[in-house]
Amino acid sequence: MPTQPDLFPPQSRDGVDDVVIIGGGLAGLFCALKLAPRPVTVIAAAPIGKGASSAWAQAGIAAAVSPGDTVEKHLQDTLIAGDGIVDEKIARLMVSEASDRIHDLLEYGVPFDRDLEGHLLTSREAAHSEHRVVRVKGDMAGRKIMEALIAAVHKTPSIRLMEGYVAEELLTSGRFVSGLVARPDAGLAARTVTFPARAVVMAAGGVGHLYQITTNPAEARGGGIGMAARAGAVIADPEFVQFHPTGINVGLDPTPLATEALRGEGCTLLNDAGERFMMKLHPDAELAPRDVVARGIYAEVMSGRGAWLDCTKAVGEHFKDEFPTVYGYCQAAGIDPAKQPIPVVPAAHYFMGGILTDADGRTSLDGLWACGEVTSTGAHGANRLASNSLLEAVVFAGRIANDISETIPDSRTNPWKDRSDMNAEAETAADNAAMVRLRRIMTEKVGVIRDGEGLAQAISEIAELEKLNTSVRFGNTLTTAKMIAVGAILREESRGGHFRTDFPEAREAWKHRTFLTLAQANDAVAKLLAGES
Repeated sequence: MPTQPDLFPPQSRDGVDDVVIIGGGLAGLFCALKLAPRPVTVIAAAPIGKGASSAWAQAGIAAAVSPGDTVEKHLQDTLIAGDGIVDEKIARLMVSEASDRIHDLLEYGVPFDRDLEGHLLTSREAAHSEHRVVRVKGDMAGRKIMEALIAAVHKTPSIRLMEGYVAEELLTSGRFVSGLVARPDAGLAARTVTFPARAVVMAAGGVGHLYQITTNPAEARGGGIGMAARAGAVIADPEFVQFHPTGINVGLDPTPLATEALRGEGCTLLNDAGERFMMKLHPDAELAPRDVVARGIYAEVMSGRGAWLDCTKAVGEHFKDEFPTVYGYCQAAGIDPAKQPIPVVPAAHYFMGGILTDADGRTSLDGLWACGEVTSTGAHGANRLASNSLLEAVVFAGRIANDISETIPDSRTNPWKDRSDMNAEAETAADNAAMVRLRRIMTEKVGVIRDGEGLAQAISEIAELEKLNTSVRFGNTLTTAKMIAVGAILREESRGGHFRTDFPEAREAWKHRTFLTLAQANDAVAKLLAGES
């Protein structure tokens, strides 16, 4: 488990930031706001919000705030969805703080939907036993939450924004993380900039862009996880990747998302023959856990039968008003979802694995905290319950802010030579040939359905890419891909988001979390490659 540092390295020289946060998504910005008026520098690869998966989240935040719902019910749904390996203490803490964090977001100006009496409106999603997802205009939660937080950050003078800076390497001093190295101009500049810091918070997002079909932006390529692993951090549960069942299958990258809330409203999944194929796969049919629905849709698509989300009866003419974001995506693709079914395909959506943290967001490296999708707190287990991701981000971002304030109480104003810096033109570079190859490897061999032979081939090909690589940034991405593939080949069972055709059943011996260091992963790779030769 993460260590509990009892002292911090003396860093009193000028030019050392008090706190540096890597990532401009929900977790990073919420943490920065909670730390105010403490001086904080936020490092973001793209203008804040633009490269964040948070802004793409449609459904909302799960919280037991409606009549009849309870924290205990929310916890039980989370435990069931997590398929036996949720850290119950962490999950209980998360759901218990949900209501307070919703009120924090309201104070920051998030316009959550309300009824005529002013009560928060909630919807039900897959694997939830109650209506508990707090939304904004049906399917605009992520965008509106980020807009409110970005506005709040711009009004907070203690927050310095360094946008268009790609973090590449964590600096260490003895046993402490003492800062980081970043590259300006969205990682394209020849020069690098060093940010010494008293505390570093990793909030760099997930791994969706490792796959060819994903709902995530191009910045979500696992760099923060790889960076921490290369510095020696423990990575937990890397084999568990969640694929959203209903990416809108119109050939776009990222893939637009048809929110889970549509199935919560009664929309059905059909194949080309008009058959509701989920009926024979699970008692809850379209409202089965995401991994079950994703595999069901994947099987239909791969068989050539196709998969379609039919909203014509359950939502119909109300679609434009109730789900404006999805409606806009469909219209852009020439689809009228009120009258036509929507073509769907599973898309890499969320990573349950990541940097191991404790209840206060501390990692196994002293001086490094982490929050958001870059982490594995244990709250999600093998399969995240819908709409628990934004909740986890704000709960643990807030706890990190409290922990830093208590652990390093003597904050001081840093004499920054420069204030905020943003290159509005900075865009993440298009995938080069190596990244295109990696995304193909991950999709074909480490995707929705896996087997030992394919995983071994993936590991071998990733090792080849590592030998050829000269980029620090791509090296971080390859490290994360390797950790996912190694975790998947070691776990000889199927559970949650990890499904292997050669081990199709869950096994009691594997009813536990995975903990891996990069050294251990490299050891496993070396043994595998030696066995092949």
